[in-house]
Amino acid sequence: MKMNELNKTLRMNYLYDFYNGLLTDKQKDYVKLYYLMDLQFSEIADELNVTRQAVYDNLKRTTEVLEAYEENLGMYSRYLKRQQLYDALKTSLDDKQQALNIIEELESLD
Repeated sequence: MKMNELNKTLRMNYLYDFYNGLLTDKQKDYVKLYYLMDLQFSEIADELNVTRQAVYDNLKRTTEVLEAYEENLGMYSRYLKRQQLYDALKTSLDDKQQALNIIEELESLD
């Protein structure tokens, strides 16, 4: 798997974690089988008794839906920012003022 594909898979897994409650059961099935279980289109088509084209179309639409949720709600981007700030906080514990500034920024994310 290429790095770009790996990054997309990782992103889709996170978006699924954050927004799966907003997806239909059918959308959840496609995402789980493709991104979480790493099945090929043909395997998913056999599993769901649909064509490979149906798998492609449904995954494309569901990916667009997840990206739209992220664009509107921003839960994943705030999660990434929070992780970045926690890492910065861990390395700045020797500098009390810098640590307090990071804590204030963390509190402002919610």
